[in-house]
Amino acid sequence: MDKLQVMANKQIIKGKTKKSSAYDTTEEDNLSNIVSEPFEPYGYVQDPMAVRSIVLMGMEGKRDFAHIKNENDFINVIRTGIPKQAMTHLMEVADISLNEMASIIHTSDRTLRRYTPQQKLSQEQSERMIEMARLYSRGEEVFGTMEKFRKWMDSVLLPFGNKKPKEFLDTSLGIGMILDELGRIEHGILA
Repeated sequence: MDKLQVMANKQIIKGKTKKSSAYDTTEEDNLSNIVSEPFEPYGYVQDPMAVRSIVLMGMEGKRDFAHIKNENDFINVIRTGIPKQAMTHLMEVADISLNEMASIIHTSDRTLRRYTPQQKLSQEQSERMIEMARLYSRGEEVFGTMEKFRKWMDSVLLPFGNKKPKEFLDTSLGIGMILDELGRIEHGILA
């Protein structure tokens, strides 16, 4: 047990150690019996899905994305906006046309064409791009390759009311439905 964990555990049990008449324990004995939590759930280790989402947007090594270790770290990026070049890279990876992307982020294709590569998308548009990057990251994980996932996204499927999953990318709820279906596929639960 490292020194930091021992110090934290001492604070937790301070004043709570009592010597039992049946078992004569010391504070050190109690420390060894306490289950310590790992630091990973608190963001100290980089989440592979966050890393993959950054790669899918072509933003690895970029200053605004360097601090991202987990899902929570995307919030500030969404608030400040992601550059159009991230959207363009994701469009290439996901095989999404400019017209489709305009529909997904609720703007016109003409407006998208006018954006410079460094121009920041709005908060709502940035959030949709992060959601899509996470979705495509998850899809590649479940299907094994991006090509297989893109083919699935373009297939007419019964769980989506005989529509293509790609048609649901324009809302957060739709993206959530696709993620739910990916979970069912991963666990072998067919609709």
